[in-house]
Amino acid sequence: MTERDRSVNVTEGALFKPLVVLSAPIVGSQVLNVGYNLADTYWVGRLGADAVAALSYAWVIVFLMVSVGGGLTVAGTILVSQNKGAGNILQSHHVAGQTLSFVTLVAAVFAVVGYVMTPWLLVLVGATPGTAPHTYAVQYTRIVFLGIVFMFWFFIFDALSRGWGDTRTPLYLMGISVLINVVLDPFLILGFADNPIFSWVGLSGLETTLYDLTGFEGYGVIGAAIATVFARATAAGVGLYLLFSGRVGLKPSLEDLRLDFETVYKILDIGAPTAAEQSLRAIGIGALTAIIAIAGDDAVAAYGIVNRLSSLMFLPALGLARGTETVVGQNLGADQVDRAKRAVFMSGALVVSVFVVVIGAAYPFAEAIVGFFLAAEGGSAEQNVIDIGAAYITIAGPAYVFLGVFQIALGGFRGSGSTKLAMVFSIQELWLYRLPIAFVLLAWVGMGVTGVWYAVAISYVLSALTTCGWFLRGTWTEGVIERRSEVTPSD
Repeated sequence: MTERDRSVNVTEGALFKPLVVLSAPIVGSQVLNVGYNLADTYWVGRLGADAVAALSYAWVIVFLMVSVGGGLTVAGTILVSQNKGAGNILQSHHVAGQTLSFVTLVAAVFAVVGYVMTPWLLVLVGATPGTAPHTYAVQYTRIVFLGIVFMFWFFIFDALSRGWGDTRTPLYLMGISVLINVVLDPFLILGFADNPIFSWVGLSGLETTLYDLTGFEGYGVIGAAIATVFARATAAGVGLYLLFSGRVGLKPSLEDLRLDFETVYKILDIGAPTAAEQSLRAIGIGALTAIIAIAGDDAVAAYGIVNRLSSLMFLPALGLARGTETVVGQNLGADQVDRAKRAVFMSGALVVSVFVVVIGAAYPFAEAIVGFFLAAEGGSAEQNVIDIGAAYITIAGPAYVFLGVFQIALGGFRGSGSTKLAMVFSIQELWLYRLPIAFVLLAWVGMGVTGVWYAVAISYVLSALTTCGWFLRGTWTEGVIERRSEVTPSD
């Protein structure tokens, strides 16, 4: 362990404090990650409801590719954490290099295929060719595909650092990345003419001067994609430098980058179920978007907004679940099964407490929260979007308590390497419960988009009950690495 190593010791001593210390930066990082989407939604919202709907369609495709990359990097988290817990430090470095090389190849393939297939993929999720939302969505999605390698590099760095027990460094890099995105967004989207940023900072009139000099009117929806890709690339570059310099504890060698069939197979064996799970979820979200599209573009625009807002409500569970993965992985690697189980119960109790507070705070301000992110002024259509979005918060909001428990249980499964089990339970929530119920309530019962919101709530409750029932069986605690002694070179 180097002197700059910020990893948290989760295998000895008290458990609650290191669990919180490990998970809190993950929550913070995820909050900042949502900052990308919120900033894009806010500034693109000034272009009108068509542009917001375009982001809703585009995000389905973006989420699909992010899901595959994120799923594969989960293998890096699990293998690094369990090897570190077992004392196999050199193997942790090797896994880091192998994960980086393999996922980079996957990203390169995605970039080419995704760019070509974008128009067709958007039609599948409900965007109508020839309409403004479809055109904007194609432009946005293709730019993101061009920068997918940078996005995946940061995911890899985040996952490997998390497995090692360092969640603060990815948080710092995410903060820098989001700051760059937030600064670039208003200018790349709107240009200089009538840009409110200048009046906000007391420089009213400067926008006219800059516009007269440059004639720059912004790139519209494309500007949001350019800002995001540039910001991700900056974070990825710094992350890779820190990784190869050994400043985060892990330090893969050039030899570790040469693909080894046995290690790649293990990465696929562990990561493929999570990648499949996330991909099927992304496809399911696309199917849900198509179902919602039956109710019209206003419903899709509202879904795009509440989907980002619900991400904020979801973050405590996601952060604690990912922190739980590391704690479970390292403790199972150290052969401390009871301690691993205790971490899951502790995380579950904590996430329930947090969600009760978050939901209680959001409930009274549902309309105001949705309205803030729909910046286009006036018109009955915009008010309709606000009403639809506010209904989601009031109907589905309380069920997030069950969603939190559900995610913590899945985190425990993944930390042990039981990614196939986590995949089964995750898929059931969307494909067995949410989608069928949503379609029936919207199309057959005639409840409209409100029926979809009820379907979301029902799916969270049922999934939490079935997953927790399996968790209590205790058959998920087998690790996925071999414990062996190794001589670790001194720093």
